[in-house]
Amino acid sequence: MGKIDIPKKAIYRLSIYHRCLQKLHDNGVDTVSSTTLAKAAGVKSSQLRKDLAYFGQFGTRGLGYPVELLSSIIRETLGREHLQPVILVGAGNLGSALLRYHGFEKEGFEVVAAFDANPEATRARGVTIPVFPDSDLEKFITGNSVKLAILCVPVEFAQAVVNRLVAVGIQGVLNFSPIVLEVTPDVTVNNVDLALELEHLSYFIR
Repeated sequence: MGKIDIPKKAIYRLSIYHRCLQKLHDNGVDTVSSTTLAKAAGVKSSQLRKDLAYFGQFGTRGLGYPVELLSSIIRETLGREHLQPVILVGAGNLGSALLRYHGFEKEGFEVVAAFDANPEATRARGVTIPVFPDSDLEKFITGNSVKLAILCVPVEFAQAVVNRLVAVGIQGVLNFSPIVLEVTPDVTVNNVDLALELEHLSYFIR
């Protein structure tokens, strides 16, 4: 399948659909209606049908979508047919916790290495993934064709580090540093601001 031009927000929803389809497959479900899948994903049926229309028309009216086929198509579109290598930069407390998380491979990603100014301290935290000094960053990325990075460095270093990452071919960054990073249009940055998320949640607390 060729590369499909899909909006960023739709890509995010496709990831949610894929997770729902995985659960259905694990439970032995062969087909699913747009209404059922939309409810599981937390979206409207019309939105789900619009998102799936990027793949053309398939599925049977009255029966729904074939779970295994739809899951396979979305997985291929998201680039999950093979484990995608990911690096992590900044292996402090948060970075080390992410390195000990075992859920990445289930979703199609393999954290192959981490980089930190003090790799010995990270290794002492019981991290089994290889941890290298940050001076090895460029050499490793170019030598291993890595395109994805997780950024957990202090805010004052984040822009300088992302500049280094982009310069050697990183195309996607999951940013845990509380700063808006400036990158070229061909690079995608997803920000995870934990304090901001808590601020949003606090509105609903009474």
